[in-house]
Amino acid sequence: MAIEPFAPKDFRVFGLPGFADRMAAIRSQVRPKLEGLGAALAPDVAKLTGTEIHAHVAKHARRTVNPPADMWVAFGPARRGYKKAPHFKIAVSRQAVRFLFELGPEFPVKPAWGRAWKRAAPRLRRALGRSGTLAWFRNEHDDTPAARLDELDPAGWARLGEELTRTRDGQLVLGRRVDAAEAARWSGPDYARAARETFGALRDCFRLQ
Repeated sequence: MAIEPFAPKDFRVFGLPGFADRMAAIRSQVRPKLEGLGAALAPDVAKLTGTEIHAHVAKHARRTVNPPADMWVAFGPARRGYKKAPHFKIAVSRQAVRFLFELGPEFPVKPAWGRAWKRAAPRLRRALGRSGTLAWFRNEHDDTPAARLDELDPAGWARLGEELTRTRDGQLVLGRRVDAAEAARWSGPDYARAARETFGALRDCFRLQ
């Protein structure tokens, strides 16, 4: 399936001030492209992870006032949702496209996963710390990373696992940020390549137990 790239006008959607106007533009311009990304890339993500993968595009169905600052397609193992399992995500906002691995606030076994992270931290640091593009984000909606992974020392790597339990809504978000100006020049295959490369680099996190 062909992937339709995002154009400058798609990023500008997230600057529209009114709720109704922004949601209408998201539904007509951005959501169809995310649906296409999900359909095209789900088989590749399944091969990377070795498990069944379903694509889920954000609906923002409960929003009635505040327009969303970003939209995304998430790739997870459950048919009915993605938030309770490790998942990958491609998120689009006014400023950037982000290719992410996430464990969200609703992940049910945070303490056990955090312990597994600490055990695997030295190995993961060797594998992921070589990249100059992967980073840690404090929040799934943040456009700007908090730190590049290749800048973290061993203690910093170990502490990343604690992000899940540090607060009630703790989460862990790792991935790559691409400026909107750069992404707007990409073709469809460029998006597929960036997703495969980023998700492939982070698949050990997805498999961690």
